[in-house]
Amino acid sequence: MNLSKLPRRRYTHSTPPIEKLERFSKAVSGPTVYIKRDDLLGLAGGGSKTRKLEFLVAEALNQNADTLITCGAVQSNHCRLTLAAARKEGLNCQLVLQERVPGSYDKRAGGNNFLYELLGAEKIKVVTAKENPAHTMQQLADELAEKGRKAYIIPVGGSTPLGACGYVACAQELLSQIFELGLSIDHLVVASGSGGTHSGLVCGLFAAHSNINVEGINVSRNKQEQEELVGELVCRTAEFLELPQDIPKERIRCHDNYVGPGYSLPTAQMAEAVRILARTEGILVDPIYTGKALAGLIDLSRKGVFKQTENVMFVHTGGTPALYMYQDAVLDAG
Repeated sequence: MNLSKLPRRRYTHSTPPIEKLERFSKAVSGPTVYIKRDDLLGLAGGGSKTRKLEFLVAEALNQNADTLITCGAVQSNHCRLTLAAARKEGLNCQLVLQERVPGSYDKRAGGNNFLYELLGAEKIKVVTAKENPAHTMQQLADELAEKGRKAYIIPVGGSTPLGACGYVACAQELLSQIFELGLSIDHLVVASGSGGTHSGLVCGLFAAHSNINVEGINVSRNKQEQEELVGELVCRTAEFLELPQDIPKERIRCHDNYVGPGYSLPTAQMAEAVRILARTEGILVDPIYTGKALAGLIDLSRKGVFKQTENVMFVHTGGTPALYMYQDAVLDAG
């Protein structure tokens, strides 16, 4: 596996650290928990999509694109970071935002909505949950082509085989750090949404002959749907990188007990998880992805799925700007 053959931009100039969460581990009476701080990746506010964009934007530049077009939910971290990458490269950027909760988009809202305006999105198109954002992105690209411009379309979450290479690279980075720190990690816990982060980690660890389990905590779909989505992207990514494609199905592990009433909708478990990490370690997680993933880690620890004698690594995929839109849901009565 030689990722160096792929064109790549560099948006982070130091390796995000691994930290031991001693006070958090004690608070949840579970295994020893470590955290991989991908919330400290480069671009505006950091997060997992930065790793994917390093490969995707490089391809866009090689194709002489002048505009990036992507899509996501109304508080999409992926849209924020794609816009930031475009500005870093001197490109324009257009966003398609899908109102998965009717009436949820507010141009004047805080969080990522504020950052879309601050970073200067060229156009923001809002569609309903029933509309296909991919179709709308193609329409925008066609309109630009009529004006003599060239768009590069990035699917939701940057979750393509090329985008997933960002987390194949992260798997290599993690294994190097684990070795240097003298650690033994039993489980890797990560939010599982569009699937690129989860798939890249599975591919990267399998290719390196690592037996670390990747536990995906679903943020939107049920177990079967998510495992099929991740498994399909794992196969496509392995094929793209010319890796062995016989990755066992049992390596694709998803947990759907923490989605709650739906994507981006708060849960009591999420709110508790956000508060515990903030008040024990001074680290913020968002309510949509990392908050629910952390809730899964806590619950699996309490149920004994993660044993007290084990070491668990939580991959913090960022997204904290969205936290400021959920104050009432996250803060306890006290």
